[in-house]
Amino acid sequence: MAGCRGDLNAMYHRLCDTTVIWGIVLEAVAAVGAVTSVAFMLALLIFICKVQDSSRRKVLPVQFLFLLGVLGVFGLTFAFIITLERSTGPTRFFLFGILFSLCFSCLLAHAFNLTKLVRGRKSLSLLVMLGLAVGISLVQDVIAVEYIVLTMNRTNTAVFSELSPPRRNEDFVMLLIYVLFLMALTFLTSCFTFCGPFTGWKRHGVHIYLTMLLSIAIWVTWITLLLITPIPGPEWDDTILSSALVANGWVFLLVYVVPEFRLLTKQQNPMDYPVEDAFCKPQFMKQSYGVENRAYSQEEITQGLEELGDTLYAPYSTHFQLQNRTSQKDFSIPRAQTRASPYDDYEGRKNGS
Repeated sequence: MAGCRGDLNAMYHRLCDTTVIWGIVLEAVAAVGAVTSVAFMLALLIFICKVQDSSRRKVLPVQFLFLLGVLGVFGLTFAFIITLERSTGPTRFFLFGILFSLCFSCLLAHAFNLTKLVRGRKSLSLLVMLGLAVGISLVQDVIAVEYIVLTMNRTNTAVFSELSPPRRNEDFVMLLIYVLFLMALTFLTSCFTFCGPFTGWKRHGVHIYLTMLLSIAIWVTWITLLLITPIPGPEWDDTILSSALVANGWVFLLVYVVPEFRLLTKQQNPMDYPVEDAFCKPQFMKQSYGVENRAYSQEEITQGLEELGDTLYAPYSTHFQLQNRTSQKDFSIPRAQTRASPYDDYEGRKNGS
């Protein structure tokens, strides 16, 4: 093969064969994507201390886990460029669904948290979001393990290369039914992030919405080409799947990761959160019948003292108004006065006695 060593195994010829240029192109694009994912992971660890918003800081572990999944997606591309055989068959069927379920479950956890923030509710804790993302993705792990064990009959690892191309493609798509359901659920949840009064969080929802929209378009395309359209033929199956991996990996980076990093160190905006005492203020008061108690009427309260004739109105006080009245009685405190002593006229004994 042109461009490859003579002693190189035939299964690796697509990585260096210049006559099959698609292998070299996808290899280079996947390698750049893997390096970019590692760079974002390191940058996430560096900027973690500079994140001022506590709600954004809680999502960082989920986003780090998402980058691990993206890194795995780019790495899995090489398993589809290499020829299908005993070692690459189980890797393809096992890791394809697991890696994408991990990525989509992280996006689902982030979108669910945004649906609370956009409505002014309290954000989910770090452990809850991380547990939600890992727990949802584990379902696909169980499905993949059961399929691999039952299909290989525990030891026959060459069964995937021995299957006919139509049967192999059907099994491959059937194995990803849970991932398709996860994609639809994440897309639907991202739509609910646009419903709420706190618009600052809607930008994050837009990132997830566009990521899922483009991912669904990519998946519909490669499934259609793999199952419905017979024109490419079996020799193009690896090209279709590896191209789908690379395209979806770069959608994750460019549409979700890069915009999220731009908002990572943004200062906390008070308008993104409800007022602290908003829950203490009565929003709905029971309507009373009869005489209205105007002491609690907000419209009647005015700033300062309003003088109406001789009546002074004191705001934030009871309903009774203070009035100035002229007093007719003297309530002053009397002061002490000196009195004549009865002994002032006493001059001693009478008659000279």
